[in-house]
Amino acid sequence: MAIITLTTDFGTKDHFVAAIKGRILSEVPETTIIDISHNISPFDVHECAYILQCTYSEFPKASIHIIGLESEWSPENEHILALINGHYFIGANNGVLSIITSEITPEKVNKIALPNATPSPFPELEVFTKVACHLARGGKMEVVSQPFNGLKEVKLIAPRVSNNGGTIVGNVIYIDHYGNVVTSITKTLFEAYRNGRRFEVMARSHKLTAIFNTYSELIDFELPKNQRKGPSDFLALFNSAGHLELSIFKSDLKTVGGASSLIGLKHQDIITINFL
Repeated sequence: MAIITLTTDFGTKDHFVAAIKGRILSEVPETTIIDISHNISPFDVHECAYILQCTYSEFPKASIHIIGLESEWSPENEHILALINGHYFIGANNGVLSIITSEITPEKVNKIALPNATPSPFPELEVFTKVACHLARGGKMEVVSQPFNGLKEVKLIAPRVSNNGGTIVGNVIYIDHYGNVVTSITKTLFEAYRNGRRFEVMARSHKLTAIFNTYSELIDFELPKNQRKGPSDFLALFNSAGHLELSIFKSDLKTVGGASSLIGLKHQDIITINFL
């Protein structure tokens, strides 16, 4: 049974997601369709790539991932079918796939070539589902695509190490549903330069001197409840994707706020770690 995932900036108000699912199920009724997210910020290739990088490898090999983001075809935004780490990705040549392949070499990158294809304002329905259903039925990439070497590169702002290894400067790359702020600084990079030293994490005027592996590590359960840290306290941790994340414990953007609103952090803001 084939698995097809959907990652889009369509939201859920309009008909787009339901139409895609209906078309897939009409063509291959036994398909399992999984929504990764339909709340990607409009046209945000960095956010889309981050969400996919965090999720795709959790699915079985040969899963098919449709990317519905800035997908209308143009000579500078071709439709792409790629095989990456044993997974199929279908989307536009808008930079999402180049970010994903910046960390892993793809097995194949092809340009979609369907017979009698005509331009459409909704290529996810008219093009991507056809390709996905072809793969779901066991079809070969070469039948619906041809080799391509023009993958559009999108430059990521990589963390910078300075001060002879004493400082790491990163940026905010994603803000989640809770207002948690994900940075470009990874645990691997942090441990490579720490060398057992104390450190401080600087976010605007706020300073943290500990990085946790879970949210609840913030709480010292040996203390009486009225003396513990907890809801509304600011913390840093390495999230499940291995990135440094800044969070307000038990935050809610709709009520008390989150790290993004309370600390005043937004996309691409600078976060610094100083080793002491």
